[in-house]
Amino acid sequence: MLLSVPVAVLGAYGGLLLRKFDNNIFAQIGLVMLIGLTAKNAILIVEFAVLEHSKGKELVEATLEGARLRLRPILMTSFAFILGCVPLWTAKGAGAIGRKVLGSSVITGMGAATVLGVFLVPVLFVVVERIAKKKPHVVVEQPAVLEGGHD
Repeated sequence: MLLSVPVAVLGAYGGLLLRKFDNNIFAQIGLVMLIGLTAKNAILIVEFAVLEHSKGKELVEATLEGARLRLRPILMTSFAFILGCVPLWTAKGAGAIGRKVLGSSVITGMGAATVLGVFLVPVLFVVVERIAKKKPHVVVEQPAVLEGGHD
């Protein structure tokens, strides 16, 4: 789930570079918001995929079903967030640079996370699940406890 966060962070830094802004406190506040929202979106997809897989569906089929079921809510949340930040992107007046930096980081980061994350999260979930199933599980035996008192 957290493998989708670097996409948002790279998108945010890309937006800051395109607009020639520095990585200041406003950009870092935007990154914290991005990490939270991107992780939430990934959790929604993975949660539904795990639920479908536990019902007996094949891993890929369950993942596609989970992604399909959560696509609309994820897009609505992401676009509401992005459109809510447009006034920050276009700020004017006193303190406008701080608002522009914040708006640039969250809009470009959330845009990248939405466009790429919708495809990347299901693929990464399937890959990680397949790798986890190939690893042998190690069982550690507990030492037997002797009954009786201490001499």
